[in-house]
Amino acid sequence: MSAAPSVPASGGRTPTVIRVLVLATFVVILNETIMINAIPRLMADLAITDRAAQWVSTAFMLTMAAVIPTTGWFLQRVSTRQAYAAAMGVFLAGTALSAVAPSFAVLLLGRIVQAFGTAVMMPLLMTTLMTVVAEHDRGRVMGNVTLAISVAPAMGPVISGGVLQIASWRWLFVLVLPIAGVITWLGLRQLENVGEPQAGQIDVASVALAALGFGGLVFGLSRFESDDFAGPLGIVAVGSALIALFVWRQLRLQRTGTPLLDLRVLLSATYTKALILMSVAFMAMLGSMILLPLYLQNLRGLSPLATGLLVMPGGLAMGLLGPTVGRLFDRFGGRLLVIPGSIGIAVALAGFTQISMTMPYWQLLALHILLMVSLAAAFTPVFTLGLGALPQHLYSHGSSMLGTLQQVAAAFGTALVVTVMSARATSLAAGGSDLVAAHLDGMRLAFLVSAALALIVIVMAVLLPNRAAAHEEAAPAKSVEGSETTAPELTKR
Repeated sequence: MSAAPSVPASGGRTPTVIRVLVLATFVVILNETIMINAIPRLMADLAITDRAAQWVSTAFMLTMAAVIPTTGWFLQRVSTRQAYAAAMGVFLAGTALSAVAPSFAVLLLGRIVQAFGTAVMMPLLMTTLMTVVAEHDRGRVMGNVTLAISVAPAMGPVISGGVLQIASWRWLFVLVLPIAGVITWLGLRQLENVGEPQAGQIDVASVALAALGFGGLVFGLSRFESDDFAGPLGIVAVGSALIALFVWRQLRLQRTGTPLLDLRVLLSATYTKALILMSVAFMAMLGSMILLPLYLQNLRGLSPLATGLLVMPGGLAMGLLGPTVGRLFDRFGGRLLVIPGSIGIAVALAGFTQISMTMPYWQLLALHILLMVSLAAAFTPVFTLGLGALPQHLYSHGSSMLGTLQQVAAAFGTALVVTVMSARATSLAAGGSDLVAAHLDGMRLAFLVSAALALIVIVMAVLLPNRAAAHEEAAPAKSVEGSETTAPELTKR
């Protein structure tokens, strides 16, 4: 898909291909969070335990972690239209299957099929954007992308809470199905191919190692909610060992053939710094996204719908600021946005360490909005800087690695805060403390850990350049056919 250089679009207007892909990505990401409030209803309707019901989210995350590493290779082997048709077709099939699922096993299968389609959409969008949009206009367009992908997860819990007030959980899929169908039809009518597909065989061993390694790591991390740490630690260790084998396999394939995930992207200093910043920021963000609903619902007694409404303004603020952040990045560069944004993330998380049973809701709202706005200020420039530092033939691999590490970071951040919170609460309760006070103190400590992680984000923000160097190259670039190619030939700066 990215073999042939494409003429970047001129500034001022978002290309149609990006508009279509953003719309489709909005729908699939909305679907990712729409089941959050449906857990109690699933338990009652399908006669399952709460741990089993959590698998509708866990299985989705595991599939994403297993599939995303293969998308860099996949997107270079098919046309834009073929990738879009495959992703949305699979997503539609999974949605339809989930809507009519007669049992929990079938629902779980439907969610896994949905995740296959979702895993392709985000790398497809990012790779296409970097290929067709001129460098001086990428911030603005990436800001519009941020609007879509930030508002979608914020709206998911609110929409599901409203639907579940009046209808069955099946309607969460029934409502998505026609919308996704229309977007798929419009996309296939308007979408044009970007670049030319490349020939190349897939390395089956790499696919197996990626699926078992990244999937196993995320699964092990997701099991840290249980009291028995030995089992999850073993799974994490096995997953990490398989990832090490996967890395070794890719390094060999880079010399002898075509790797599934080209690790030469890590030779770009700017990309690597952006990758670390994004991963740690995701860990801190996902940790807070887990802790805040637990605090509001379990300790303060709010309903899922009320909780969704309280955190919705932050998500909307993050999304609506995306285009403004993008325009500021195009004009002034990244440091003006990323450094204050990273400081804001740390301040907001530090503020959450002061939660209590009487903390006014407006303070919680203000802290959450500060966190989301700060993330918006950081994410759009960091995405653009990181991918912009790569030559064009590595865009799909760079997008794939970002997506993979986001899934791992999300799982790790969730496991970390839940483990810290549970260990602290259990210790205090065993010492005779009140149960509510023990859980509250555990949450404060978990927020403190997230705030400490945010300090790493600040350090990486300071180290990032203001703009990606025009000549920065991740490796002595070789096309798949083996001919030497320079970065300026692959990407017009």
